[in-house]
Amino acid sequence: MSNKQSVNKAAQREPVEVVYAAELDKLRSMDHGPVPPGWQMSPRAVEKFVMGDEKLGIERKFVADRAMVVRIIISLCTSRGCLLVGEPGTAKSWLSELLAAAISGSSTLTLQGGAVSSVGQLLYSWNEAVLHTEGPCLRALVPSPLLRGMMEGQMVRFEEIARCPQALQDALLSVLSDRVVVIPELAGEDGVVLAREGFNVIATSNSIDEGVHRMSAALKRRMDFEEIRPIRNLADEMDVVLREVGRANSRAGIEVALEESVIEVLVTMFHELRNGQTLDGRSTDRLAGSALSAAEAVSVAHAASLNAWYYGGGSITVEQLMHHIIGSALKDQPEDRRRLRHYFETTVAPRRGDNWQQAWALRSLIH
Repeated sequence: MSNKQSVNKAAQREPVEVVYAAELDKLRSMDHGPVPPGWQMSPRAVEKFVMGDEKLGIERKFVADRAMVVRIIISLCTSRGCLLVGEPGTAKSWLSELLAAAISGSSTLTLQGGAVSSVGQLLYSWNEAVLHTEGPCLRALVPSPLLRGMMEGQMVRFEEIARCPQALQDALLSVLSDRVVVIPELAGEDGVVLAREGFNVIATSNSIDEGVHRMSAALKRRMDFEEIRPIRNLADEMDVVLREVGRANSRAGIEVALEESVIEVLVTMFHELRNGQTLDGRSTDRLAGSALSAAEAVSVAHAASLNAWYYGGGSITVEQLMHHIIGSALKDQPEDRRRLRHYFETTVAPRRGDNWQQAWALRSLIH
């Protein structure tokens, strides 16, 4: 084997419990609050892990109303699951990952609603080789992430639950209500899986998905709902974008100067076009075909960073940024091109400052 083939490649993205292992260890060692059965730390420590604690050196990882985060944490202490609903890019999945890592020490027990089309994918399947030689037995059982979560007392993340067929959504009812799964192929106690303390489900769903309107009514009654909204404060959004772009660039092995005034053009455009309102309170068009979230701004700034690293001088320019903004903002809605032109004519053109004037000079990219 050549040297090139034998080199171990680093993971493109490590789970939260690995990235923040030191913070989790610190919080567990200093945690003197009451800990719910099956949890690794108290609700207050979970809150600090998510929302940050400057005195303890714990980084803020999610921008939201603290009271809402507390409600979500408390709902996970109960026997009800929790559903996080919101527009694409509002970091619902990121929040669920943070919570699972803090509560269970693992965030990797995950189901994708769009990929679940059978009971076997939702609950369990069988190892055919063992099944053929030994028949139905525990050794032949292949538990899904949901069943493993029940067996091990872990939080399970169910991404895009509304994209899962209704019949399979209803199969979750006994899990959430009775905390039990019956496996008819196994005799006696082996055929009854009772959820251990610590098990619960954190689900997510995009509010714009058609599927969310077809979500099982019975399942809705067994889950607490929380709406996750886009970041409202521009300064908070800037902090998130700069931090996450820095991390993405570091993972990519590039060193690019992130000039705040240039990134501010990107974040401000996305903020205004997403909200349909300029920073000074004037109405403007919203783009229909794009989710101009903080997460999307991170992707755009990272792409511009790669452009600067491989093709530029190592610093992001407004021109590089504009090319990637256009590619992100204009998807499959023809009217969005007109809306973006109008935004440039009414909002970008009057703005002072070199960066905004450079952006205005590049308006021909929209045509």
